[in-house]
Parts: sequence; structure tokens; C-alpha cells
Amino acid sequence: MNKRSVRDLDLMNKRVLVRVDFNVPVKDGEVTDDTRIRRALPTIRHLLSEGARPVLVSHLGRPKGEPDQKYVMDPVAARLQELLGEPVEKLDAAVGPEVVEAIDDWDGRGVVLLENSRFYPGETSNDPGFADQLAALADLYVDDAFGAAHRAHATTVGVAERMPAAAGLLMEEEIDYLDKVLEDPERPFVAILGGAKVSDKLGVIESLLGTADSLLIGGAMGFTFFEALGYEIGDSLVEDDYLEEAKRLMEESGERLVLPVDVVVAEAMEEGAESETVASDGIPSGKMGLDIGPETVDLFEGHISGASTIFWNGPMGVFEIDDFAKGTEGVARAVAESEATSVVGGGDSVAAVNKLGLEGRMSHISTGGGASLEYVEGKELPGIAVLPEE
Repeated sequence: MNKRSVRDLDLMNKRVLVRVDFNVPVKDGEVTDDTRIRRALPTIRHLLSEGARPVLVSHLGRPKGEPDQKYVMDPVAARLQELLGEPVEKLDAAVGPEVVEAIDDWDGRGVVLLENSRFYPGETSNDPGFADQLAALADLYVDDAFGAAHRAHATTVGVAERMPAAAGLLMEEEIDYLDKVLEDPERPFVAILGGAKVSDKLGVIESLLGTADSLLIGGAMGFTFFEALGYEIGDSLVEDDYLEEAKRLMEESGERLVLPVDVVVAEAMEEGAESETVASDGIPSGKMGLDIGPETVDLFEGHISGASTIFWNGPMGVFEIDDFAKGTEGVARAVAESEATSVVGGGDSVAAVNKLGLEGRMSHISTGGGASLEYVEGKELPGIAVLPEE
């Protein structure tokens, strides 16, 4: 990574505004998945060990630019304090006189956590006044929120333009692993893409076909390729507007683009629906494809087991329903058993890995679904672009 790092900053006795990604699921006042909080701990602990005074800021959920009790940061603060083992002083606002006063009166122990940044309309609009108020709270800025780096918001871009800024340790790790995949992968490099729509991942497919030795396609997006080949796809999801693009991609990639050879089909996308496995080119009328079949899992495992580098984003089927999760689980186990450098991104892919207890067997699990896809696609992420070079 060629961006200035938090390791490069003189931190002693400095107030440091840290953009973390604490956008975690909360139910009944409890954090139900603390992965993103845990991933921020190395940066927070580094700051504390170097004598800094961290002031943390994050968004949570999608409040509409005003306070919403459903999205307050209190449960996050409670879980952070448990994990960090240091005091967490959670404030009831992100900016304003009461915040300035609280930080001025702070005894310097532990960390301060500001209220949800999206309670303010100036966050998502990157309002200069809101960014000014945030920047006034600290001496330095550290961005450790890769998952929000594709958003040009006040806490990701505005403050970085107003004060000495650097990347946090998690941001460094995310960029380093993705650069390794994109710029100099050890070969064979196998990419695995799932999800519903070709349209959502067209740029990613284009980018990966430029570098990958094999690109394995799963999920509903596969049916647009099947339709382009003239296969019978029953009631499966298809994007008619992208049939020509699908044909072009197959023609340009040749055997490097690998499609499923069998699929699990049912009449309805629901638990307990009667299902069967059929060849990819013969999905019966009235049925829809909902997962890759066992022969495809074996085919994909063959590519994965021989890989030296793996990038995986997106489920192989309707992973939320157990009956149609076997393809995703099979891929997850194959990636875990591989000796390759493996980078996993995307909510459902990560959920599968976590559900199976395989997270410790992946080289890197990205905290940014949308951000990692845009990075792989070659787009400039505003939250990274704004950080100064080292």
C-alpha cells in the first residue's frame, strides 16, 4: 500500500478521529455479529499503545439524516468495551457544543465513541460545515473503515481533506490483499463469483477475466449465460437486457469462464419446497434454478484445489434457505481446504464462512462487500483516494 499509515504518525497525546466501520447487526439491544468491531481492535489498540486519545465515529444502519432510536450506537459501545477491555465513553451526539465539552473534559482513558454519523444529513452529502465540526474535535484523522471507502461522505472524505490523515491497520490489510489479487497473483488464480445479477457484477467480471486463469460463475447470474447459450432455463431469473453481454464475455474468455453443469431446481423459493437436480441445459418448465448441483461443486472444487490464489464474492445459490445452501457450503469448504491465498468478500460469502466456522482458514475476509467489488472492478474509492501518499 502506498498510502500514509497510522504507523507513520506521531500519536503521543494527540486526539485522533478514527473512522471505523461499526455498521453491525443489532437485535433487541444486542450486537449479533461483532466481526467488524473485532477487526477494528488492532488499530484502536495501536493508538492507545502509542499514547493517542482515539475518538471513534461510524454509521449504523440507514437512518434518514436524523436521530432514530433504532440506530443509536449504545449497543455497539457496550460490546466494544467488552472486547477492548478499556472504558468506552459513548456520547449522545457526533458534533456540537456538548461533544466539544465532553472531549475537553475527557480524562484520556480508553476511547470516546460518537453517536451515529448518519443521524446528520451532512454526513451523506459531505457537507463542509459538518466536516468542519468533526475535524475540530481532533488533531489527526485515521480511516479504518474500508467497508465505507466507496462513499464520499463527511466522515470518509470531508475530514480527511481538513486534517493530517492516514490509513488504519485494517484499511492497510484490505488494500494489500486486494492488490495482491489484482496486480500480482500467484498462479493459478481462480476467481469465484456468485449472486443474482450479471448487471451488478459486469465490471467485476470484466476485470477478473483480465487477470484470472479461471472464473467460476454461480448463483442466479448463471442463468443469463445459460439463456444466451440457448438452454432451457424454466422460470429461473434471467436478465434479457444482458444476453448480448453474456455472449460476448463467453466468446472473449473461452474456457476460462466456467459455468455450472447441473443445478438444483424447485417450483418455489422456500424452505421445504420439493427439489431435484437437473442438467444446466434442461431446467423443466415451471421450475427455477436455486443452487448449483453436486457435479458443479465437484467441478469447482477441482479448480479451487489447484489454485494458488483465490478471490470469492457471492453465494452459489439461495444461501438463506438451507435446502439451497449446499453449493455455497461446498465452495466454502473447498476454499478453506485449499493451500492458496484466499480473499473472501461479500455478505453472503462471509456469512457462509462464519456459519461453517471456517473464518480462521481463509487468508483474508474482507469487511467491505460493495467496496471490495468496486476496488476489484478498478473504480477509484473516494475514501482511499483522499488519503495522502506515504
